[in-house]
Amino acid sequence: MATYVLVPGAWHGAWAFETVVPLLERAGHTTHALTLTGLRPEDDDATVATANLDTHAADVLALLDRAHLTDVTLVGHSYGGMVVAAAADRAHGRISRVVHLDAYVPHDGESCWSATTEAYRQAFVAGAVTTGYAVRPPDRPGRDPRRRPHPLASLVQTIRLTGAFDRIPRREFVYCSGWEGTPFTDLRTRLAADPHWRVHELPTAHDAMREAPAAVADLLLRAA
Repeated sequence: MATYVLVPGAWHGAWAFETVVPLLERAGHTTHALTLTGLRPEDDDATVATANLDTHAADVLALLDRAHLTDVTLVGHSYGGMVVAAAADRAHGRISRVVHLDAYVPHDGESCWSATTEAYRQAFVAGAVTTGYAVRPPDRPGRDPRRRPHPLASLVQTIRLTGAFDRIPRREFVYCSGWEGTPFTDLRTRLAADPHWRVHELPTAHDAMREAPAAVADLLLRAA
């Protein structure tokens, strides 16, 4: 039996994986989906303003401690790739597999801001203009109405990696090829040439969990 911890991307909560979780659990696996600090409905303005990448990595580590989890498959979507990299680097061997689901895979000293495209940087700035600390979700048709403003500090804080992340036994990247404007094309090329990474492709838009939950679950279960 495997243990999965699922980390959503910017503006999203645990509900982003609501159709994937039952598929994993039905197969007999333990699954935890997280809503990160600053994205919870009860979080006040001060909590949102002070939440950063370290806060979100600590959210993951707190779950590992609280539930006494080891041998974990840690899955991060989009911005969540920053979080799972930071958390896995600090987890002292409790992570056996990381899956970056159309997600950033940072080097030490990078941030979501530095790793993304200029178009997304402009979207972050425009989305934070009202408060200066919370980035409004992009106003695009068909997006989930449960999305919430995302803490700006978490998008601009640089990650500090000790090298432990590079020693995770199994590292995988899932490239979603069915959308325009993806910031992950160069990343896919880089990781495909790295023998320490396994690269998959799904012909979906960015929110693969919503578009193709069975395909996402199957990919996660295939090597469970």
